[in-house]
This record gives sequence, C-alpha cells and structure tokens, in this order.
Amino acid sequence: MPFIEIEGKPLHYQTHGTGFPVLLGHSYLWDSSMWAPQIDALSRHYQVIVPDLWGHGQSGQLPENTRSLGDLATHAGRLLDALGIGQCAIVGLSVGGMWASELALREPSRVKCLVLMDTDRSAEPDATLKQYSQMFNAIESLGSIPAPMIEVIVPLFFRRGATLDGEVHAKFRKALARFSADQLRQSVVPLGRLIFGRSDALARLAGLDAASTLLMCGELDIPRPPTEMARMAAVIGCRQMLIPDAGHISNLENQSFVTDTLLAWLGQHVA
Repeated sequence: MPFIEIEGKPLHYQTHGTGFPVLLGHSYLWDSSMWAPQIDALSRHYQVIVPDLWGHGQSGQLPENTRSLGDLATHAGRLLDALGIGQCAIVGLSVGGMWASELALREPSRVKCLVLMDTDRSAEPDATLKQYSQMFNAIESLGSIPAPMIEVIVPLFFRRGATLDGEVHAKFRKALARFSADQLRQSVVPLGRLIFGRSDALARLAGLDAASTLLMCGELDIPRPPTEMARMAAVIGCRQMLIPDAGHISNLENQSFVTDTLLAWLGQHVA
C-alpha cells in the first residue's frame, strides 16, 4: 500500500480506478476501509483516493505541529500535490467533512464539487465537549480504550435504536480495542481534542460554492444530528439530503442510498 511523507511522518492512502479524482475522508476512530462499498462502485468510473487519518489504519503518528482542522486540510492538499492532482471532487464524513470544507474554502479552484456527510463546522456543544474531554483524559491515562468505554462509544456511530450485534459492529469494537498506547497517546487523543475543541467556523461556510456542494446526514445520527446539517445548508444555500435508516456512519448503514446518491452527484458535476 502506498505512503507519502508529510512533516516526517508516513501517511497511508488507498488509490483505486482511473478517471477524474475523487478524494474520500473517513470518520474519527475508523479508517479508509470504512469506504469499501463506495470505493468498489466509484472506482469503476473515477480515480478514488482514500487516506487514513494520522494514527488510524496504517498511517503514522500525528505530526507534532498539527493543531487545527486547517492543518489536516493542508495535509490533504499535500497528498494531492504528491499525486499530481490539480482538481478533484471530495466526499468527507464527520472529521473528513470538516477538513474537506476547510480545503474547499482555502483552495476553491481545487475542489470541483463537495459532499459533506454527518459533519458540522460550528463549535462542539459544551455538554458533549465535556463528556469527550473526560474520555480523552481517561484513555490517555490508561493507554487503552477500556471495554466499558467501548460500549459507550460504539452506539454513537450507528443509528439510534440499532441492534449492535452485526459484523460491522463487532469489527468496530475490535478496532477500538486494538489501538496501541502509542497510537492513542500520540495521535488518537490529540486528534480528538483537535476535532472536538474546534472553533466555530459556521459563518465561513458562506464562502463555499452552493451549486457544487451537497450536504447529507443520517436521519438517526446521534453525534451530528440533522439539525446541524440544516443549519449549515442555510448558511451555504446548498442542497441537503437525509439518509434514511442511518446514523453517523451513514455510508455503511445505508450503503445503496449513499452510493447511488454519490454516483448521481458526481455524474452531474464531474464532466
């Protein structure tokens, strides 16, 4: 699998197919394999590039000077530079949508079209910021994600009321338990603090191109509810779409709906 070096650290990415480039950004605590159903479909028509977040998947440690979503956007731009890609489409889910929107604001000519899924650019609500901060402190101290905490984390990523006994749920539990102490302390916890301690950038989204931006959200998303999507859509003036029967990792909970929507959107905007 290919890597590029950014600030002395190896960033892992997948690349599949040929054609106009489509960059996919995955969720915190997941990795590039999260996008497997969409990679399979999109790579028949496009070049699909999927990096792993720092400390996730096969990527190395978070570069020590990484302090903001803007830094993550810069790293994504560096990946595109290394691949010789001047313009692309971006689909970002959760933190993937956060850095994707930042890259589009900073380099609008580079982003042909943009899909932001289950994400938000306002500041994290105080109650959840406090909850997550306590989790990060505990994980940092222990050097692991303890089993009781895993059972608190897992439901947040799936639709409200879901029965969490499927293969995807089991794999996610194992992935959380598998993080090493170094991964957690050097990358996962600092990234979490960066993501959930983000500043309010909602008003800046007015700088995105409304005609080429689509917002999507699982109708049963717990951490990033549809009200946040509606608030962003009002600022951007763009189209928004609820994903039926899906929570936060909406691309896995309603694979066919998400894949069909992405193919239609890309077909409309990437000529």
